[in-house]
Amino acid sequence: MNKLRVLVLMHEDLVPPESIKGLSAKEVAPYKSEYDVSTGLENLGHEVRKLGVSSDLGVLRNCITEWNPDITFNLLEEFHGVAVYDQHVVGYLELMRKPYTGCNPRGLLLAHDKALTKQILSYHRIRVPDFAVFPQSKVVSRPKRLKFPLLVKSVSEEGSVGISQASVVHNEEKLAERVAFIHQQTMTDAIAEEFIEGRELYVGLIGNDRLEVFPVWEMFFHKMPEDVVRIATEKVKWDHEYQKKHGIETGPATNLEAPAAESISRLCKRVYRALSLSGYARMDLRLTPEGQVYVLEANPNPNLEYGEDFSESAEKAGISYEKLLSRIVSLGLAYKAPWQWGG
Repeated sequence: MNKLRVLVLMHEDLVPPESIKGLSAKEVAPYKSEYDVSTGLENLGHEVRKLGVSSDLGVLRNCITEWNPDITFNLLEEFHGVAVYDQHVVGYLELMRKPYTGCNPRGLLLAHDKALTKQILSYHRIRVPDFAVFPQSKVVSRPKRLKFPLLVKSVSEEGSVGISQASVVHNEEKLAERVAFIHQQTMTDAIAEEFIEGRELYVGLIGNDRLEVFPVWEMFFHKMPEDVVRIATEKVKWDHEYQKKHGIETGPATNLEAPAAESISRLCKRVYRALSLSGYARMDLRLTPEGQVYVLEANPNPNLEYGEDFSESAEKAGISYEKLLSRIVSLGLAYKAPWQWGG
């Protein structure tokens, strides 16, 4: 690949220092993905400029106008403090007719809305948990078809925000309490979905039209007490001490026969295309003891931190971290946005 001017777009609070030498893992954790991507691109020989934004698109416009990057590497996960507004920033890049990495605005819009995602996938006869949405400022009324236990979470927040052991509820009282909690903590609508008992699987994909699926990954709960629900709570995902205490780790899925892995691969491709995704994404699945696969969520632009699930599964497929970044940049340059085809 030719050496490029790459603008790495991130939240202004997550702009990493030039060096992390002497810093602890805990100190680096908030911006490790931003640091790893920026450093990886520099190691590839690209000219990299890191830009932090939070609520002012003028900063982005000025940088693009003055520096004229060849591509923007998008690591932004929110704008104005709103998770779903990252799709508008990507839309702004398209309005400026500038290439970017990762998912397009339509795919971000569809995937960010967990209820809309499930409706679309259901239309395509893809198995998802039964669910209901509970809007803010509305009385909680559970549809009779929706059976307990239920998992309650934000309809749009990502990264397991607001999810804990208390998120799995077994009666009307606890359902109302947890919905109120989600409303208050996240300021979003809540979604309650059928809790699916089974294995927690993750599948990474990369591509625009032609897709490559990485090996199936699994979350393991080696030391988790039997009376604790095995779900990816906020603590499970982000609290390293909690992970060590309960033996929580991720790695290649075990005891998954080739036909099952191939079936999951085909399923994830269907989800990717049904939601109009592009660039790269990760699918969150549940595999029941009976062998049924449920799609829980689709996550465009997943965490690109070195050593995390997505990059680790790519490496398992023979794609090194820097090669992964290079592929993502190439896909961004190759993606045909509507302004390029007059749509």
